Amino acid sequence: MKVNVYIPTLNGGKRFLDLLEALAGQTLPVQHYIAVDSGSTDGTVEAARANGFEVMGLGKTGFDHGGTRQLAINTYPEADVYIFLTQDAIPADASTFANLVRAFDDPQIGMAYGRQLPHAGATLQESHARLFNYPTQSQIRELADADRYGIKTISCSNSFAAYRRVAFEEVGGFPLGTIMGEDVIVAGKLLLNGWKMAYAGNACVYHSHDYRVREEFERYFDIGVFHSDNRWIFDSFGRADGEGFRYAKSEVRYVGRRNPFALFKVGCSFVAKWLGYKLGLAYRSLPPTLRKAFSMYKGYWK
Repeated sequence: MKVNVYIPTLNGGKRFLDLLEALAGQTLPVQHYIAVDSGSTDGTVEAARANGFEVMGLGKTGFDHGGTRQLAINTYPEADVYIFLTQDAIPADASTFANLVRAFDDPQIGMAYGRQLPHAGATLQESHARLFNYPTQSQIRELADADRYGIKTISCSNSFAAYRRVAFEEVGGFPLGTIMGEDVIVAGKLLLNGWKMAYAGNACVYHSHDYRVREEFERYFDIGVFHSDNRWIFDSFGRADGEGFRYAKSEVRYVGRRNPFALFKVGCSFVAKWLGYKLGLAYRSLPPTLRKAFSMYKGYWK
């Protein structure tokens, strides 16, 4: 099985160097490593090339969550499985890729994604987010599971995910011009087309972010915009409200038991996420200046 690995980059810094070291130790043979760079000035491009990467520059086109990744595939399409990473997702051990790709031994699996662990020093909130969203138990999901899991059925992340080429091409690849969620769109289309998706709990990367409250607001505003622009996801898999409430209760318990003084920030984060998401859902009623101001991915609004 031929495998290509694609990584969007922009000033990856030390984390990217750590990623390169981890990639060198993977037991799974990889045909091509491809970096799609958005104009790094910190040596990221040089480090990638020194480690055997093919490097593509975006030039004047600008970064697009789906379009940039699709450009990389269009340029280097010859593989059976496409693996996507972000520049700060570090494989936890030498078998990370092998464990993820093993999911495709089942011919019905169209995509698979792996477990994300918090980086060393991650906050309690980020540690909880990884534990809640990425459990140890592996799982296979299909369209019939939508009644049980709702929108969680198509939960996935291109920070560490893989796609079977045949299935990926069948649903048209990544969408162009989406504010985020290109991975979720493909996952939804795959399940609607009869494919299954796998969560590989034994394929692990270290990946987490310490978002400030303002950044939480911006991130959830973008999620709201994404859901507003893709209503078919609600129609096919249900809404996100119930899952958000379950997450909030879990986070309060997790943080409260370990550091009650951090609950104030948790409360502020809840408000920021809820407000950002609701405003994102209603973004069409906002003036263009506010849409851009509220968004984390400001380049989307050009």
